[in-house]
Amino acid sequence: MNDYYFGQFTTEHLELIQEGLNLFNTGHYWMCHEVVEDLWMDSIGDNARYVYWVVIQLATALYHHEDDNLNGASGMVNKAKGKIDFIEKNHVESDIMDRYLDWQNLKSIVKAIPTKATLRDFSKLKAFKFPVQN
Repeated sequence: MNDYYFGQFTTEHLELIQEGLNLFNTGHYWMCHEVVEDLWMDSIGDNARYVYWVVIQLATALYHHEDDNLNGASGMVNKAKGKIDFIEKNHVESDIMDRYLDWQNLKSIVKAIPTKATLRDFSKLKAFKFPVQN
């Protein structure tokens, strides 16, 4: 992934999203949603905003999961899958995502959650943590 494409996720995006990732990792899913949503809203026209959108939807899914709201959790994961498809097709993925977001692992976890999921299907997502930045 050495070629750069406009809209690709960069170190600047990583710096901006870091607070949200830390909130995600500590289980503060709704606060993660709120923090990252502000980034998403400020990034209109930048395809990298779809990475923010995935994090928002996964945090919201886990927030619903904590309340045993299967419909809410499944709905958000299924929407996140669509954003992941967009990211793949539009060259948003970058080495930075793989290295600092554990992106390939996160994608495989999300894609493995069935469309008609049970609450147990979220166990790997619930256990997922973004790599800690120093």
